[in-house]
Amino acid sequence: MADNNHGEGTVPFKIQHIDTTCHTYYKIIGDLSSNSPRLVVLHGGPGTGHEYLLPFSRLWHQFGIPVVFYDQIGCAASTHLPHTAGDDSLWQESLFLAELDNLLDSLQLRDGPGYHILGHSWGGRIAAAFAATQPRGLQRLVLASGIASSQSWVEGIQIIRRQLPSDTQLAINEEEQKGNFDSARFRDALDVFFRNYFCRAKPFPPKELLPAFKHMSEDKTVRETIAGPSPLNCTGSFRDWTCIPRLHQIAVPTLVYNGEFDTSNDITTVPFFEHIPRVRWITFPDAGHMCHLERPELTEKVLGLVGEFLTQEK
Repeated sequence: MADNNHGEGTVPFKIQHIDTTCHTYYKIIGDLSSNSPRLVVLHGGPGTGHEYLLPFSRLWHQFGIPVVFYDQIGCAASTHLPHTAGDDSLWQESLFLAELDNLLDSLQLRDGPGYHILGHSWGGRIAAAFAATQPRGLQRLVLASGIASSQSWVEGIQIIRRQLPSDTQLAINEEEQKGNFDSARFRDALDVFFRNYFCRAKPFPPKELLPAFKHMSEDKTVRETIAGPSPLNCTGSFRDWTCIPRLHQIAVPTLVYNGEFDTSNDITTVPFFEHIPRVRWITFPDAGHMCHLERPELTEKVLGLVGEFLTQEK
């Protein structure tokens, strides 16, 4: 299979009230001129970058699906906007929907066979909201450990926190109350949480996650403005966000999956299953939030599930 359209680049993205023109970085794996709808992948975080999702590039080689990754505005290789930290009016859903629209238009992905969307974690929020607008060219939707609303996500995290060892729970609760989110005690407690629910790979963290941690530590603008200072709560600009009332408007076949021990707990996954008209939900046993990174055999299951879903007849 010819790989004659691998590449990377940027597309200009104009944001209202931002004086300079910003840019969105993208990476293409596969041939966009093939007859297969392209898969556009939305990363999580917010603020991580695309690198930890690169295993999905294998969908090109295994299923002939061209894959388009991109870094959302404010993080990784796209334009950073540190002067907008704390600007709740800017960092809203509408910004990310406009960026996705702009990318689709710039790369002409709506034309021909159209495109699929896979949104992981936070990216699942944007993917679901975008699909609910019934955009032209969208063929299928994958919500990978997605989040239906901030309230349901926080409720799910509370359920998980009560399953942690008592000393870990105590450390998280006390350090959160003090606002000591950078303390060694809080970080050590978070490490227990991450290893059990965020990514169950051994050793932890897998190398694919290292760029994500680097991006979020070097520029906290997006993460802290949208979610707040604690990775176990949502107190930022998305604190009241929900897509649940719009889910019934998603008109394309949709695959939803999460892990048995996922930070995207069933409580934030059920609304997708209840309200999206054409939907299938899979939960992977003994898996966390990063199903595609945790074990080689689990990676194969995830890629097989997604690839078969995206290539099956309607």
